[in-house]
Amino acid sequence: MFGNNIFKNHRFNYWLSILPIFFASTEAQYLRAEPGVIVEEGDPIRWSLSSDKATYQIIFAEDGDLAAGFFGPVSGSRLAENPDISASGKIGTAMREIPYRGGFMEMNPALEVIFGDNTRELELRYVSHETGMLEQYPYIVLHMKDSYYPLQVSEYIRVIPELDIFEKWLVLRNKGEQKIIIENASSGSALLPEGTYDLIQLSGDWGREFYPRRSRLTPGLKSLFIRDLKSHRHAPLFMVRPSADADEHSGPVWFGTPLWTGNWRIDLEVLRNERLQVSGGINFWDTHWVLEGGEEFVTPKMVFGFSDDGPGGASRRLHRYQIDHLAPESSRGSIMPVLYNSWYATTFDINEPQQIKLARLAAEVGVELFVVDDAWFKGRNNSLAGLGDWTPDPVKFPRGLGPLISTVKGLEMKFGIWVEPEMVNPNSDLFRDHPEWALHTPNRTAHEHRNQLMLNLARDDVRDHILGWMDRLLSENEIDFIKWDMNRRVSEAGWPEAPAARQRELWIRYVHNLTRILKELKKRHPQVVFESCSGGGGRANLAILSLMDQVWTSDNTDPGDRLHIQYGYSHFLPARTMVNWVTDHEWHDKDTSLKFRFHVSMAGNLGVGCEIDKWSNEDKMLAREMVGLYKSVRHIIQLGDQYRLRDPFKGNLIALQFVSRDGSESVVFCFQTLETLPGSGKELSGRLVLHGLDPQANYTLSGDIESVDLSGAVLMSSGIYLPLENNYTSKMVILKRN
Repeated sequence: MFGNNIFKNHRFNYWLSILPIFFASTEAQYLRAEPGVIVEEGDPIRWSLSSDKATYQIIFAEDGDLAAGFFGPVSGSRLAENPDISASGKIGTAMREIPYRGGFMEMNPALEVIFGDNTRELELRYVSHETGMLEQYPYIVLHMKDSYYPLQVSEYIRVIPELDIFEKWLVLRNKGEQKIIIENASSGSALLPEGTYDLIQLSGDWGREFYPRRSRLTPGLKSLFIRDLKSHRHAPLFMVRPSADADEHSGPVWFGTPLWTGNWRIDLEVLRNERLQVSGGINFWDTHWVLEGGEEFVTPKMVFGFSDDGPGGASRRLHRYQIDHLAPESSRGSIMPVLYNSWYATTFDINEPQQIKLARLAAEVGVELFVVDDAWFKGRNNSLAGLGDWTPDPVKFPRGLGPLISTVKGLEMKFGIWVEPEMVNPNSDLFRDHPEWALHTPNRTAHEHRNQLMLNLARDDVRDHILGWMDRLLSENEIDFIKWDMNRRVSEAGWPEAPAARQRELWIRYVHNLTRILKELKKRHPQVVFESCSGGGGRANLAILSLMDQVWTSDNTDPGDRLHIQYGYSHFLPARTMVNWVTDHEWHDKDTSLKFRFHVSMAGNLGVGCEIDKWSNEDKMLAREMVGLYKSVRHIIQLGDQYRLRDPFKGNLIALQFVSRDGSESVVFCFQTLETLPGSGKELSGRLVLHGLDPQANYTLSGDIESVDLSGAVLMSSGIYLPLENNYTSKMVILKRN
């Protein structure tokens, strides 16, 4: 433990004396520590948090503040990265570990508050620190306090050594009696070594989600954010790499994401010294939080990570982080079932006999989960009515859901159902009884989308209502799966019934109550698998995937488009969470083969959404074969490591590989979208160099290739050749270690 008086003038003079020597030296100075160890040492005092491949350093500065140190590869972790630590109290540290509004501001502020007397500047000083283990992983908490006002700020950092991931979050405590208004509280900030960097982000739109974009970060501020509770435009992910690097499988990459399924923000700013600051967390646009005396506010976590094996390595770390650490405990490590969803076969025109017929057909091809989509509930004959009245429609299901569920169970399948709990139709009993429960602003138009409004889940009575009817639905019916949809965006984000000081807390309280509902439902019904759907991939993030098990990737199920969408998705989230349906919907009239569509969908969590009652016998036989083949390898796809071999945005040949974690098995998919003429400059070789195998072992290759045995060393150097002919053709190869 150290107080504010620990720094002395001799330390200041000592540091000034060694700085010229340090920066003139041609030999790098390193601080080495075992992975997962938090080391405190040195003069000036510094803390080094080490993972397998990276080091994160924090330095105690001369003015009593905490300065941001080095964040990068272990081999480059210098004793002092931040000369700003020697700034006198009169000048003050500007390169801060927690950048706040106050003093000389060189960094993008991550913390901004207003005190009771309207003072808007902070002056944080280090008080003490603690280290220990949190859920089996090492952490440090650094306690700071304002030099005058009763605000305590504690920064937590937890290290996941094997994944080179550092989780950061803040806890703000009001130790006084007067309220403090939080105007901005990012979860964490990190300072990268000086250099020129490129940003990789995932940005698109509805029907073309998760498109990778790469751009140069020049001096100034680049912000990625949403002003909503969902977004098809941007996924909450950043990857940063040196601008000269281009290889998918090598080179340093810094990456991260906020664990927040609401209005998030990521800021990247190139500072005057060519260092890059990255911060992220809640987007406090149109938002503040009133911190009353004795209360605390905990930010969501911000994940920062480092990869020494390119964007692919960053993705695999994020994938394992979700599978091993974030996935709901009730389903962690389990295999997701093959599902059939009846939406495209029936849309709103559904009834019990028709759903039973489809269930029998689905069972014939090996489906394990039968899901009834929209329109099963009272008054729901189109999108104009019914949302909010969550009881079975007496015309469509006069005997309730029981007979259908019993039939599905008798066919040895699980049963699932679609809901949209956060929405309401004006034409519903719920809205007629509680119009005040919808988001609304006095004297403003109540804009509708899909003929629906959004319920104000920031209200505790709305939270309790949704939890109540969802709990009854799951308790009264033997339901195994919930497809939780959220189709519309926010408008009229008003809450006039709340006290004026609390109305702008709506965005945060909404997410808090959504989280409470999902956690409680998981606790009461641990057997239920939840899918996050938001008009496609509008709410796909690691935070929602700590509460739900999988994500409806996109409303666009065109197989050619899906190759691009799924490629982008894989940068961020694992294949186990990516729901891919085989459907009859070609957005570009390509008329692709059923086998090609299955191969595309098998590169994730396989689902079927076809009009299977119109399939020929040949279609059924092929579907049964493909479903069986998928079941034989899905443990590799869903729980293994993924390698992106060929980029669909750079050519017509697309390829990806999945490898079991022990390297004993692998699956390779190769797709050709459009043929190209020889000599056109657009054709690509069908030779694929593989990754992640045991170089000392031999592998037997089977599938859409002549059976052959090859060594891991050959496969990872010379590769395999998978020539494809004609438009929209595909091959699948399975490797097993001998």
